[in-house]
Amino acid sequence: MISLQQQVSTEFERRFGQPPAHIVRAPGRVNLIGEHTDYNDGFVLPMAIDRATYIALSPRSDGRVIVHSVDFDQTAEFTLNHLGKARDEWIEYLKGVAWALTEQGYDLGGWEGVLVGDVPIGAGLSSSAALEMATARAFSLTSNFPWDAATMAKLGQKAENEWVGANTGIMDQMISASGHANHALLIDCRSLETELVPLPPGTVVVVMDTATRHQHTGSGYNERRAQCEAAARFFGVPALRDVSIEQFEARAGELDAIIRRRARHVITENARTLEAAEVMSRGDAAKMGELMDASHVSMRDDFENSRDEMNAMVEIAQSHPACYGARMTGGGFGGCAVALVRVEEAEAFAEVVTSRYTQATSLTPNVYVCKATDGANVVA
Repeated sequence: MISLQQQVSTEFERRFGQPPAHIVRAPGRVNLIGEHTDYNDGFVLPMAIDRATYIALSPRSDGRVIVHSVDFDQTAEFTLNHLGKARDEWIEYLKGVAWALTEQGYDLGGWEGVLVGDVPIGAGLSSSAALEMATARAFSLTSNFPWDAATMAKLGQKAENEWVGANTGIMDQMISASGHANHALLIDCRSLETELVPLPPGTVVVVMDTATRHQHTGSGYNERRAQCEAAARFFGVPALRDVSIEQFEARAGELDAIIRRRARHVITENARTLEAAEVMSRGDAAKMGELMDASHVSMRDDFENSRDEMNAMVEIAQSHPACYGARMTGGGFGGCAVALVRVEEAEAFAEVVTSRYTQATSLTPNVYVCKATDGANVVA
């Protein structure tokens, strides 16, 4: 089977008549635990996965960016000195990155390119962050500025928040920019300090796409974020990260019932995420699984961003003897679940989960065993 790198290179040469000067990639991600904590200045524990966006490109001297998307079979372009928003299409993510870089003072050079990816769109695996970080990598080559993962992550987030209009936190761009093979990454979303966390020995991560979809700009995501901000104002702190479980419990009765549930999820999820990094570092897969299970319950009942199909997927995964724990992952309202599974039984686990989920929902899921990979890089 032809690799994405080969595919994007071949298509570039077909369209532009010569090989590309560079090929960059940036991965999607799955978050093992720490959901909706990122924009609350909290902690997350994602890993970059072996699904990615690739861009083959060569510089242009006329200040234009011309890109063909293999996945959408569309070509789009924009001019760097005249950036304007258009319709809600894939090119806006590239344009948004160009805008954010320009706002930050970078002098950008144009390029022509072909992009292709295998990060499912809308599945909660950060296809948008992969596209943003691959775009930033491309501009770093054509504009000759050094690659700094944290800086590029912040600018990718700015593009998504202010150009695309999705109020996402920093996690997706940060892990896409700075992932490491065979490790998850504990990210402090306030300081952007990171800590490598190895996967427990003998385990593998399985992503389970429920074949249901969400959209950050059209779902309850922005509403949940506003509710978290209201809770932080109640406690008189910059973000819910600054509220301990004890402080929350002491005043929880004063909060509106919905705001109380949202805050309880975020505050307990931060604690679970820090504990998860500790137990993974000492190889305790069983305890990590318990924390993942508890995280799902918290999102289902307190954050209320699950759905029937997602709950069915998680329960089916949890019932399999090879599974240590499972939970929904990503923004919610559809998308993917994630499980920590014994590596020698992972393929059998995937088959059983696929079959049982289809029986339960009449939907056909995509279930795949994932490797932890490096973040955005230049591959050719």
